[in-house]
Amino acid sequence: MSDEIAENGTANGDVPEIELIIKASTIDGRRKGACLFCQEYFMDLYLLAELKTISLKVTTVDMQKPPPDFRTNFEATHPPILIDNGLAILENEKIERHIMKSVPGGHNLFVQDKEVASLIENLYSKLKLVLVRKDEQKSASLRAHLARIDALLERRGTRFLTGDTMCCFDCELMPRLQHIRVAGKYFVDFEIPTSLISLWRYMYHMYQLDAFTQSCPADQDIINHYKLQQALKMKKHEELETPTFTTSIPVDVNSPHHEQ
Repeated sequence: MSDEIAENGTANGDVPEIELIIKASTIDGRRKGACLFCQEYFMDLYLLAELKTISLKVTTVDMQKPPPDFRTNFEATHPPILIDNGLAILENEKIERHIMKSVPGGHNLFVQDKEVASLIENLYSKLKLVLVRKDEQKSASLRAHLARIDALLERRGTRFLTGDTMCCFDCELMPRLQHIRVAGKYFVDFEIPTSLISLWRYMYHMYQLDAFTQSCPADQDIINHYKLQQALKMKKHEELETPTFTTSIPVDVNSPHHEQ
């Protein structure tokens, strides 16, 4: 079990310490793994740590070789696991509810927006269909879904999904966009169309934020996450590769007729 402390947390006892246990890399067992829910809650809590309403401690656990104390405390439960003042919360929906209702400042992240909620809820399942094998119909369906998100961002003209500050929906969407970008390209040569300027601008803003970059797994870990799901063997050299992070933007997001 390796610890990684979010730097924004303060340890002066004035604010509660929240610990988030996340899955470690399936390549080296130490760095951050490519679990979407782990990253989503990491981002939620990181934003609260930046606001100094909590102190955040993030712990990675290698689920291929979980340490004895983890097995003793949590048996076969997989991360994410949130620990608040000795209370362990184990299920995703319960973690979300706890952040919203019980973690100081958390309620501010959870805005109500039915249009955004319905727009992003099936995105990941479309990615999973695309990754199974190259299929133009499934790729077209995913592109159409991304185009709808682009249209919403264009219409609203805001920096993030619901306004100019981040909310829970951004913490949900952006990790999925990163998986689409990295795994889609690797497995089936899928690319987010460069015509989706508003979506790329959104991703550009997200790439500037510590909440995303500090929680984002390496490209290799995202790829290996899906290799394991497809029972593909990892090549030995992958363990020695220097982690890379795809954060480049292939379009000009500063064109004058688009708002920053």
